[in-house]
Amino acid sequence: MTAPAAQANAALANRLLAGLGGRVPPRLGVAVSGGGDSMALMSLLHALCAAAGTVLETVTVDHGLRSEAAAEAEFVARCARSLGLHHETLQWRGWDGQGNLQNAAREARYALMADWAMRRDFPSIALGHTADDQAETVLMRLARRAGVDGLSAMAPQSTRHGVTWLRPLLFARREALRDYLRGAGLEWVEDPSNDDPRFARIQTRQSLSALAPLGIDVETLAEVAGNMARARDALEWQTDLTAGDILRMEAGALVMRAEAFFAAPEEIRRRLVIRALGKMSGSAYPPRRGPVAALIAGLAEGQAATLDGCQALVRRGEIWLFREYNAVRDHRVPVDHLWDKRWRAVSPGGSTEGAELRALGPDGLAQCPDWRSLGRPRAMLLSTPAIWQGAQLLAAPLAGLDEKWHVLLESGADWINTAPLSH
Repeated sequence: MTAPAAQANAALANRLLAGLGGRVPPRLGVAVSGGGDSMALMSLLHALCAAAGTVLETVTVDHGLRSEAAAEAEFVARCARSLGLHHETLQWRGWDGQGNLQNAAREARYALMADWAMRRDFPSIALGHTADDQAETVLMRLARRAGVDGLSAMAPQSTRHGVTWLRPLLFARREALRDYLRGAGLEWVEDPSNDDPRFARIQTRQSLSALAPLGIDVETLAEVAGNMARARDALEWQTDLTAGDILRMEAGALVMRAEAFFAAPEEIRRRLVIRALGKMSGSAYPPRRGPVAALIAGLAEGQAATLDGCQALVRRGEIWLFREYNAVRDHRVPVDHLWDKRWRAVSPGGSTEGAELRALGPDGLAQCPDWRSLGRPRAMLLSTPAIWQGAQLLAAPLAGLDEKWHVLLESGADWINTAPLSH
């Protein structure tokens, strides 16, 4: 290897390390498809992890959509073994021919790899997304009229399915990584779908060459993503401050002072509502901008509204956001299980055989004589967790009928950490 090539590789490794936050975690998974980006990532990480004493393992997802996929997964396995790395191929055969194929494959890929990471005890998985991928994402989201969060594109680090996803190559150009592989005498495979113009990302990729003379190139779009990420962080900071001033949690509901809420800038109001909805519903994806704007406009007129399995209403100068009764009315679990992904019951002792957690509902609320004294909206209390034994209501702690039972909000108490904002 020539001295310039060695220097270039060292610079690439140093920037990769910076993309990991300046340190290599003790245990790390890496997703490898066999393409140039992920093969370069595996090779570079192998050297970094060996120096740091990090346990590194590789994983490939075979979607079963192309005849070559199995052979490509075996190619990755051979390359990983040659480096002394454990490798596993995960198979997806869930495509039913409905909806958007690329979206379905992407969702399945993340879910399968997250399960693998938890099984293998890897808190983090590194992905091979590059500056080119970032630029294409910005352009695609621009076509969908994205806002600040959408144009921030892919984050260097994100959490999904309980796993931290790292993108330490967002600085790197696709061709530079292939140059690295060529210089190291390493092979990779080309997915023919990367040239298939039926896919929106490929159309976007091809359009970049036409936009380059206007100064709209990969570097420019990647810089835009960085600018938007900093703007997003500033908006999130202001949202945190506003929340601290106007919001409280009561019995699992989020309550905001209405006058202060409507005095906040439009974008801050939107973010507050999206965060609240995310905490209530636990949805992986937030509602789109239009429905959120309609909900806020309705609240300004004093109208109640439902969205994303939640309900919002204005009452005595406050905005209440809580779980919609219809979203949980049929959900029931044994009393020692987590209910609606948020609530857990604590019994007073003694036998709880046959007891289960269910929504209080109108029949249960009718058996709670003191609920009005709590000052909580009736619609909100209907969706709160209650302890039942068959048709008998044993306790409804949030509606004033505790009978020494308690219900604890196990998820959602810290409302700040929520799902990503809509684009």
